Amino acid sequence: MAKRVAVIGAGVSGLSSIKCCLDEDLEPICFERSSDIGGLWKFTETSKDGMTRVYKSLVTNVCKEMSCYSDFPFQEDYPNFMNQEKFWNYLQEFAEYFDLLKYIRFKTTVRSITKHPDFSETGQWDVVTETEGRQDRAVFDAVMVCTGHFLNPRLPLESFPGIHKFQGQILHSQEYKIPAGFQGKRILVIGLGNTGGDIAVELSRTAAQVLLSTRTGTWVINRSSDGGYPLNMMVIRRHHNFIAQVLPSCILKWIQERRLNKRFDHANYGLNITKGKKPKKIVNDELPTCILCGTVTIKTSVKEFTETSAVFEDGTVEENIDVVIFTTGYTYSFPFFEEPLKTLCTKKIFLYKLVFPSNLEKTTLAMIGFISLTGSILAGTELQARWATRVFKGLCKIPPSQKLMAEAMKKEQLIERGLMKDPNADKLDYISYLDDLASFIGVKPNVPLLFIKDPRLAWEVFFGPCTPYQYRLMGPGKWDGARNAILTQWDRTLKPLKTRTVPGSFTPASVSHYLKAWGAPILLASLLLIYKSPIFLKLVPEKLQDRISPY
Repeated sequence: MAKRVAVIGAGVSGLSSIKCCLDEDLEPICFERSSDIGGLWKFTETSKDGMTRVYKSLVTNVCKEMSCYSDFPFQEDYPNFMNQEKFWNYLQEFAEYFDLLKYIRFKTTVRSITKHPDFSETGQWDVVTETEGRQDRAVFDAVMVCTGHFLNPRLPLESFPGIHKFQGQILHSQEYKIPAGFQGKRILVIGLGNTGGDIAVELSRTAAQVLLSTRTGTWVINRSSDGGYPLNMMVIRRHHNFIAQVLPSCILKWIQERRLNKRFDHANYGLNITKGKKPKKIVNDELPTCILCGTVTIKTSVKEFTETSAVFEDGTVEENIDVVIFTTGYTYSFPFFEEPLKTLCTKKIFLYKLVFPSNLEKTTLAMIGFISLTGSILAGTELQARWATRVFKGLCKIPPSQKLMAEAMKKEQLIERGLMKDPNADKLDYISYLDDLASFIGVKPNVPLLFIKDPRLAWEVFFGPCTPYQYRLMGPGKWDGARNAILTQWDRTLKPLKTRTVPGSFTPASVSHYLKAWGAPILLASLLLIYKSPIFLKLVPEKLQDRISPY
């Protein structure tokens, strides 16, 4: 059984991994190469240390109730969406509350992680670290890699002819921190993801002009819903997933596009998805207004550069470009591994459930946080860590490596031949992925059983937002405060908004007109599911027998 666990990185996933180790009576030692916790959420003025940090103006895309640790809600006065400083404060509070800091060795870089000579029997790892020029070697029973996927900036200069003769400034978004120094300049931002949209909007307030280049287009969504509630809480719900499983994908796509275009017609703004390209979404409350005001101009992909200008695929030319900012993402990197493990871990298809490498005969290495979800990454990484630590202890089992490798190689061949779509190319569905992991641990909410035992809670679990607390209601790691956290989640949502008390406030969104419209047919369907559930068929006769008088 695993005893000592090396945790690499003290960011969002590293902190939850330390806590999960402690919850399972393991002995974690976390190695963090910087001097503080938080990973990319710890703002610094520069990126000279090679670490990716957030830009100063960053605001979270997922609201606090959907993106908290499952047994540690945000304080009720925290805003629903917060800047990096507020979010980092939350991480600090989490680390202090659970006394995690004493398990972290700061300013320590992991140089190598290699199999111990008797790995096939023990599953142990040799870990070499370096602190202020001094190297140490230690043996660990398991390793959790929590370095994130924002390590190596992807700067595809070779894809842009003429870029090397361009005389202006070129930088990757990793280097961007604040808008100072860009006043009055003509700026070209390449790449329209969340970062590209944020930087374009911020620079549009001081730059002479911002050009935003995109190959594919994107759907732009708000942080708030039509009723003003956090959009995540209105959309990520179990009954929505139930509907999505019933309705054909073409109808779902039509409904989504119709709703997204209701706010503004994306085609009129040059943001519609290019035909044949996979759709994507970004969260940005201000981009449409900036386009409407002319401070941001949407352009097609760049064909080539000259010394001072950019030529676009549609034949248009923009002269006198001062700065080009690439917001083209990052690539995975595991410099501390040896081959073939180093390469294999960069291919998600070879990671079982995006956590365990398929080629290892002993499941003592877990990759935590290398996921892309339609919801909170924090909630996903926490469940990954809960599962991994129980696998280390032998409480949860995964299929043998031979079977996993055979399945992964078969999928890889089908993908290369175009006979199968890469399941990891798009963002994974939040509820489906978390439920999958939760079922392995034994903490997936049993909705039919809840409707029998606790109807009020069941209503919130099925029809309300799928907050992380749901995975603390039952099973290993059950938290006594989970039920109350779910029933009071709207109180914490509305609290920071109630800075001016108004008589006759609006009813929380969980009972809004939107749910009333769908409630009846979905409730009927859920009752049918409950009725057909084997648990129902077993429990109901027992309950009735208990309540029937012997006379």
